[in-house]
Amino acid sequence: MRVGERGFTLVEVLVALFVLTVGIVGAGAVQITAERTRQQASLRSDAAQLANALAARMRVNPAVAALPDGANPYLSFHYDAADGLPAAPGSCFGGSSCTPDALAQFDLHAIRQALYTQFPRGRVTVCRDGAPWDAAANTYRWNCDGALDALPVVKLGWQGTGDGPGYVMVLR
Repeated sequence: MRVGERGFTLVEVLVALFVLTVGIVGAGAVQITAERTRQQASLRSDAAQLANALAARMRVNPAVAALPDGANPYLSFHYDAADGLPAAPGSCFGGSSCTPDALAQFDLHAIRQALYTQFPRGRVTVCRDGAPWDAAANTYRWNCDGALDALPVVKLGWQGTGDGPGYVMVLR
């Protein structure tokens, strides 16, 4: 061995291992954040599809959609998954005959069931709301103003993971 040629010291090896460890921990943290973001994006996509499905169900039941707001089961629909899942109404598929109101109850139960099984602490409300956006808080309002000239809206929310609650609103 010549003078000046030496191997790695133990300190150099420990520093290299420390740098490697910090890199691995950082990569793990990025993976966790990416998974949370993916999960929230998936929930937002599923929520938008569910809210659009409810709006479509409302449109294909014109007899109930034409009812005044107080008598329209769609426009007075509020459900919180924390309350549990109520019993299913009679089926409106196959050979069974359904009244428009029975079809509406079946539709609303299908939405409850999807919300209950797919969204953590999910909730939904359908109402008329002329001012769904709260500019001061920079978010949607959960409560509805009930303005008769406003469009019906489907508001769907759930408990988020780490980045706050999830929320989707669909105008009908």
